[in-house]
Amino acid sequence: MPKVLIISDSHGLEQELMDVKKRHQHEVDAMLHCGDSELSYDSKELEGFYYAKGNCDFEPEMENDQVVTVGDITFLLTHGHLYQIKSTLMPLSYKAEESGAQIACFGHSHIAGAEKVNEKLFINPGSCRLPRDREEPTYAILEWTSLDQLKLQFFHINGDVMPDLYLETSLAAKE
Repeated sequence: MPKVLIISDSHGLEQELMDVKKRHQHEVDAMLHCGDSELSYDSKELEGFYYAKGNCDFEPEMENDQVVTVGDITFLLTHGHLYQIKSTLMPLSYKAEESGAQIACFGHSHIAGAEKVNEKLFINPGSCRLPRDREEPTYAILEWTSLDQLKLQFFHINGDVMPDLYLETSLAAKE
């Protein structure tokens, strides 16, 4: 059962990011950071993460977007500021389609949530430092057994499960 950890907007956190990484690194197949870590590209905290450059990141080695395939799912990893995610998912949807991604992971708004639109799943893990929609700093883990069974669970930065932030969905095309 593949699993992917998704985190974003850590804004300078070091120990907390290391704690999350150590907590889950042996149970996940990939770790995605959706930008605004404000850490150097080669920092030990970001080691092992696929990383998208945020609007508060200035390292020239960082890429704005990454396309990552884990198991049978392709992810578009971006921060979101280049796709107007605070007002619409349409530009990000076009980019996901262009990239061949079934799932788009992004940050920027600091608002945790997930939405399925036209057989694509959009995931914002929220901010693990400065949440805007709730008090708790969050990150998420997505796991799946097939394109028919995806489970997205959000966690508090301290590792506690957030039962009110959970989604089960399917990416399989409807017949």
